[in-house]
Formats: sequence, structure tokens, C-alpha cells
Amino acid sequence: MGSCIICGTDVGGGRVCDSHQEDVVFDFRGDSPDDLVPSRFYRGVVDGYAEFGVFVDLAPGVTGLLHRSELDRRLDSLDWEPGDDVFVQVKGVRDNGNVDLGWSIRQADREFRGVLVQESSGEHLPKEEPGDDGDDEPEETTDVETTDVGTTDEGSTEPEESTDEASAEDENEEPAADAVEAEAPVGDDVVESDADPDPSGETMSGEVKPTGEADASADAEPDASADAEPDAEPERVSVETLEDAVGESVRIEGEVVGVRQTGGPTVFEVSDETGAVDVAAFVDPGVRAHPGVEVGDAVRVDGEVESHRGDVQVESEALVLLDGEAAEAVRRRIAEALTDEARPEGLQPLAGDETVAELADGLLDAAEAVRRAILESRPIVVRHPATADGYVAGAAVERAVLPLIRDEHSKSDAEYHYFTRRPLDEPVYGMDAATNDATRMLQDRDRHDEKLPLFLLVGTGSTTESADGIDLLSVYGVDAVVVDAAVADPETRDAVDTLVSPELADVGGDETLSTGALVASLASAINGEVRADLRHLPAVSYWADAPERYVDLARDAGYDAERVAELREAVALEAYYQSYQDKRELIADLLFSDGGNLAAHVSEQFREKLETEIETADANVVTEAVDGVEFALLDTDGYTHRYDFPPTPLLLDDLHRRRADGEPFATVGVGTDELYVRTTADVSVRDVAERAAELAPNADVATAGVREGKIEFLSGERDAVEDAVVAAVAEAF
Repeated sequence: MGSCIICGTDVGGGRVCDSHQEDVVFDFRGDSPDDLVPSRFYRGVVDGYAEFGVFVDLAPGVTGLLHRSELDRRLDSLDWEPGDDVFVQVKGVRDNGNVDLGWSIRQADREFRGVLVQESSGEHLPKEEPGDDGDDEPEETTDVETTDVGTTDEGSTEPEESTDEASAEDENEEPAADAVEAEAPVGDDVVESDADPDPSGETMSGEVKPTGEADASADAEPDASADAEPDAEPERVSVETLEDAVGESVRIEGEVVGVRQTGGPTVFEVSDETGAVDVAAFVDPGVRAHPGVEVGDAVRVDGEVESHRGDVQVESEALVLLDGEAAEAVRRRIAEALTDEARPEGLQPLAGDETVAELADGLLDAAEAVRRAILESRPIVVRHPATADGYVAGAAVERAVLPLIRDEHSKSDAEYHYFTRRPLDEPVYGMDAATNDATRMLQDRDRHDEKLPLFLLVGTGSTTESADGIDLLSVYGVDAVVVDAAVADPETRDAVDTLVSPELADVGGDETLSTGALVASLASAINGEVRADLRHLPAVSYWADAPERYVDLARDAGYDAERVAELREAVALEAYYQSYQDKRELIADLLFSDGGNLAAHVSEQFREKLETEIETADANVVTEAVDGVEFALLDTDGYTHRYDFPPTPLLLDDLHRRRADGEPFATVGVGTDELYVRTTADVSVRDVAERAAELAPNADVATAGVREGKIEFLSGERDAVEDAVVAAVAEAF
């Protein structure tokens, strides 16, 4: 029986337990696709491209297809070339032998917690012979093997094997002093104290020297070079300078912000006041180096700077766990840098919007929270509604944050690790979304040693319907920032760390302010260098009657009214399809890189689909007048395509705009167990729901979404609820 290479749990015939299957990458050496295990990650070689995806060879004669729908980016944006080593996930093997592959955000050995070889006969570590169960003691690593360990230029983290000739030559020789030191496990370097050695040669309390160091120092005659050794210690350098120090030996000091175990070295992500870098420390393949060093510890690292596939990494020669004044000095430097760098100097609202200016303090607090999360290497999760306004707001933050993450982290794919945008089907941050987020963040914490993220909720999270979801996050002490152009409910004010809402600034809630416009100014405060890229976004975020100041701003940026309308409609259409996905590259192309052709093409589809639905709905509207209020009633179950574009809220918005003529008017769309209300007056949906609940006491009427005017009820009481809502709306006018 073998044991899991990640957690040590006893397993049957394999080398990884069920819970860590996706933490290991496999080198497949079988000859049949039927031997592949679904959900596992495999190393492969790019075979070639097709219009619909990429073919990847997992082994000679075993090829899979990574379909373009599985990519998190456009197919033509991949920089893979035929022959490149890549990492993919096996989604399944079909009866005809075709292998369906999935995307892997991890594209290096060091980003997995282990590496295994999968033969037809079983699994083993790269250094083991096939059939070895892994229970034997590992062979002692020779000095040649240890010295050469590191991540190769091709991204491999396996140590190079010493030849038989080298082993034979070294067998009867005494190792040199530097070789003896190299033989000591890296994990036994000084890890308990930052204190300097005592001049007498004895170690300070809590200090552990590498194996062999004490004997060597005891037998050696003192000489001048020994006295000069302290002066030879490298000076500390900052992480931001490492790109210019490839090939050099350096010393860095910082805080451990991440730890992951690969099939080769242990990789510590170390952050100082200027950035973060991966530090590789090696004991034996897949063995945890420095087990006493965890996330949050202050450390000193001496090592050589290397570059692999464009990523800077430090190959550790010594890693010291700091404590006392030395650790405090590291944390103080980082804290001071965070304070200086995280707080923006000020807020300059786009187009000089006075309502946004009144919210300056809250927006600066929100910007500081985002910038601090970047500097602390904390992931940022942005939640926004899957609407045109919501996508514009989310894309504005994304545009501002990604360059800062790239500057902060040396890994080329850091922007995918530290920033996630997750759209919501509805503008409510409910328990379903919060449970999804909590599950993901706890898995990332426990499996990948990631810090808990900062949640930025834009256009959602400020109403009582989101209270349960916010409360779930607060149980884990997660920071949440809410930015909403609409007036927030009083109950949410104390539930989140930072809340930006018009009412809180005592400006009365400007009804002409959209969330996209508000968040675009926030994004410009987060990163002033992208301000010019954001100028047209506020105008795009308004569905109708955009303020003239934002129309002019967009025009100055090169976006006339027609172009703005095309962008709005194109984003709205794409927001509906695959609404739970961020569609990062597609949305960025539409909003920032498109010369007009893409938006025009998509917006044409938007208009065709919307007009078809409007014609059908308009022909089946029932009108009636109640207490001087004219109503347009639509059976949304019978006269809309419920599972195709446009979504019911968008359809009713357009229908209401076309029919309302300034008189007391309301549009009500009634479905099986939900309805939507649109009015020309400032009518509270909550008040309508409460009054309808009194008039239809057996229907369990409740507000489901204030922002979209949604009310839910029991389907068996549909007719009674429709009458009750009409009466309640008429009373509210």
C-alpha cells in the first residue's frame, strides 16, 4: 500500500488520495486513452491548431482536443507553439477514444503540489522505478544531484540525475566543504532565529546549523578569510530589482504570502515592500522544505535569481525564519509601504460629476482597500450583475487592477490568480453566490495556502436581500467593499467594511447616476494611468438618457452616440449568454480594443432579437386602468421566450419605455411565481410587496430584488397576486 505524496494518507494502488487528485500533475506514459483518469491534470505537448481548438499529445499515440470553448481566453491569443510543453485537464474519454481536454490555469510544475508518472501498470514518483510503492526510504541525494537541483529552462522542477560515472568517482573521495553544506537538507537551515552566530563559533539559542558545519569549523585553523566572512554577506535588495539581477546571488527579506509543494521543490511566495517573487527550496523531490515556515512568517532568503519562461524566481541557498526585532523590521517596512502606496492622493471624478465628488471619502476608502489587497498579495473577487451596467462597472475595475497585479508579481499569470470577476444572474448577493464564494476561498486557502480574498461588490450587496450572503462572508472575517449608485438599505451599513452609496454622503441619491459611472471614477482612483481608457464607460453604462456630461466625455474620447449605443447593446447581449462567466478577453475587446466591427456585429444581433420579442409581447399586452393609473399587463410565461435573449427584466424595461407617455403608468410582467413592476412614479417595490401580501395573505408574497423590481409568490396564487399587486401599485401613485 502506498501513501499520498501530498498529505501522507494511505491509499490503495496509487500515490495520491481522492481529495488531492487535482493538486498533482501527471506525466502519462501509457499507450491507451482508456488509461487516462478524468479530472486529473496532465502534462502534454502541443501538436497543432484547428479552427475549433488545440490538439495536445499526452503520450505517443494518445492525443486530446482542447476545444476553444474550454479556454479562458480567445484561441488566437494563446502563445503556444507546436512542441511546447503545456498542462491540461482530462475532462473525459469518449467511446471512440477521443479525449476531451479542459483548460489549466497552472502552466508550470511548481504551481502543482506534486508530480507523478502514470504508467499503464500504476503510478510512481519521477525518481522511482515502475512498481515501486514509495514506502522505501528515499536514496540519499548526492552532492552533485543536490547542487544541480532547480527548475529547468523548460519549466521542469525535477532534479537532474547524476551519472553512474560521477557516483563512482565521488564514492571514495572526501567531499569539499561547500559540497558537505550542499548535502544538508535545506529544511535544516537556520529557521528559528535571525540572530548572528556568536563570535566563538557557537550557535545562538534556537539556531540549527547545516549538517557538518560544526565539525568543519572545529577542525579548521582560523585564518584571515574567516574573519572577513561576515563582511562578505550580501546586502538586502528589493524584489522589484530582481528582473535586472538574473544570474546573481542576492538576499531578500519579506513575508511569506503563499506556499505550494511541487513534485520537485517547495515554492514560497515572498513579498516585500516592493513586490512578490517565488522562492524555490529543495530537499528531495516532492518533500516539503522548511516545514516550520508558513504563510505570514517573516523570512530572509539568500539565493540566485533565475528566469524561467519569463518568470523571475529565486533558487534558495538558505532560508531563515526571522523573529524578534528583525521580523518586526520587515513587517514595519511592508506596513509603511502599504500605507504610503495604498491610499490614493485624491479623487478626480470623471466629467467632474458633483454627485461622485460628494462620495469622495468612501470611494478613496474603497480604492485603498483594493490597492492594499494587491500589495498584500490577497486575491480580489469582483461581483456584479450580469447587465450592461454591471459588466461596465466590473470591466472598469478589471482595467485598473490587472496592470497593478502584473507590476506587483513576477509570475506572468498572476493576474489570473489574484483577480476574479464573477457576474451574478440577478443584482442580489444571496446565499447561493456567497456559498459558492466561501467554498472556493476555503478550498484555495486549505489546498493552495492562499490568503482569504477581498470581495468587491459593485451594483449589488447593498440591499437587505443580500444580508444573508454578506453575513456568511463575515463569519470568516472576509473584507467586503460595496459600491452601489442606488441608495443602500440602512441594514447593510454596518454589515460591510466599506460601503459607498449616495445616501450615506447625504446627497439624496442622484437618480441620474449609474453604477458604471460611479465605479469608473473609482477605477481611475485605483489606477490613474488607465483614466484615459475609462472615459467612455459612464456613457455606455446608461440604458437611456445618459447625462450630457458623460455623453460629451465619451465623444471627446472618440465614441459618438451611435458607437456608445452599439457598445451598450453588444455588452448587454454578451452579458446574457454564459452569464456566470466573466468573458474577460471578449468584454475587453468590446470595450477597449474594438475598432467598431465587433460591437456593430453583436449589437445587430441584439436589436434583431429584441425587436422580435417586443413585437410578440406588445401584441399580447392587456391594458386596464385602476384608480387613474394605466397598466400594461404581460403574461411573461405565455408570450416571451423565457430561456433565450432578451431576459425578462430587459424586455420589460424596453416595453415600458415605449409605452409610458408621462401619465401615471405601470408595466407588470407576470410569470409562474414571480413578477416585475415598472412605474413612471417613484414607487417602492417593498411597499408594494407588503401591501400585496396583505391583500393576498395565502400567496407568501415577498420582495426578491429591489433593483429590478422583482416580487416572488406561490404559483398557485398567481391570479390573486396579480390583482393584489395592481391594487397596491395604484395606491402607491
